[in-house]
Amino acid sequence: MSDELWRIVEPLLPAGPSKVRGGRPRIPDRAVLSGIVFVLRSGMPWRMLPKEMGFGSGVTCWRRLRDWQKAGVWQRLHRALLDRLGKSGEVDWSRASLDSASVPAKGG
Repeated sequence: MSDELWRIVEPLLPAGPSKVRGGRPRIPDRAVLSGIVFVLRSGMPWRMLPKEMGFGSGVTCWRRLRDWQKAGVWQRLHRALLDRLGKSGEVDWSRASLDSASVPAKGG
């Protein structure tokens, strides 16, 4: 993951739980996000993610994906990236379309 993309993503992530009692160190969010992207792009099962890649376990990545989904991270990231692309003129709005997944349809 590039430093530029990480600067956009990092402020959108919720703070991790505090470890009052110690325990195993938390895998850094940047490493876990890279693991999530790797699994989703490759299509490999979560349990097959090699720990040697430095992303943490597949279960760790899956749990963080679930937690970030519940926290609305992906929707905020999508909007932040669209805003950034729109401001730099890199979105051809004449080719854009909307559906009920992004804008609710009016009933009736």
